[in-house]
Amino acid sequence: MSKSSEKLDLATRAAWLYYVAGNTQHEIAEKLGISRPVAQRLVALAVEKNLIRVRIDHRLADCLSLAAQLSARYGLSICEVVPVDNDSPEELGRKLAVAGAQVMEQFIDIEPPSIVAVGSGRTLKAAVDQISQLERPQHRLVSMVGAIAQDGSSNPYDVALHISAKTGGKHFLLPAPLLADSEAEHTQWCNHRLYRIVESLSAQADVAFIGIGNIGSNCPLQQDGFITADEVDEMVGLGAVAELLGRPIDADGRALVSSTMARITSVPLDSPPKRPTIGFAGGAAKRQAILAALNGGWLSGLVTDELSARAALAAPAPQRMEAASSHAKTRRAVS
Repeated sequence: MSKSSEKLDLATRAAWLYYVAGNTQHEIAEKLGISRPVAQRLVALAVEKNLIRVRIDHRLADCLSLAAQLSARYGLSICEVVPVDNDSPEELGRKLAVAGAQVMEQFIDIEPPSIVAVGSGRTLKAAVDQISQLERPQHRLVSMVGAIAQDGSSNPYDVALHISAKTGGKHFLLPAPLLADSEAEHTQWCNHRLYRIVESLSAQADVAFIGIGNIGSNCPLQQDGFITADEVDEMVGLGAVAELLGRPIDADGRALVSSTMARITSVPLDSPPKRPTIGFAGGAAKRQAILAALNGGWLSGLVTDELSARAALAAPAPQRMEAASSHAKTRRAVS
């Protein structure tokens, strides 16, 4: 065997140990009797010589198909579906976070100055944690949701702040509680000069990233101290199953109105969206909420999991969607 063939054979062994067996470069060096730098060069050589092949298995192909079907049915321009394999909530959360970060970077890792409007939530925060450090000080990151809980504490899931830290871009927080104490106070908050600045920037945003929340007993908004149990009960009594930026919607995606909803300060969303508006959510607890957001036409993009995608495709189309073709250009705002 020639020296070049021997080297390729060794590179193949190193690549197999790295990509298939999951060994570290230190472990590869020990097993092959070489130094760690040589192990690193051999793995790089395997990649250079196209010895590494990516295989898409059946389940991932299923996810690609599900994403295409969701896009066709709900008019999405972006859709990512992650596979589910008896995952724990933590494992599924990581999959969603990695896929979400890849979607976010499509809009953030660009040179032209951009305005990025962002909601809040655990899935969004986890996705931002997966974003690479990017030097994009020219971007502006705008919070769409009030940064203050009812006890005066700050919102730990203010995602715009975390993206700002990743990119060096300027962060604009929404200077208000998610839920004002009264309708009169709501008017005061939303007429404040600083609020109007953030609201105006949000309206000019090039993209919006939002979480999709479920509404029910001990839902995330209640857990995090933004709404009370009584306020949850009122929303549920009116038919709420989901919330977008804290604003409740019913199973058909219709915005709900009540005294509680009239006190929510988050900036409005449009249906259909005026700009790319991408929702991030997955897991059994979020399936009904995801379907509601899709039914209401609030999203142009979605990052979710395989089982949630199947549930959305199995559900009957609501009357709103069946009649949508003759009113495709009609817009309505959650306010």
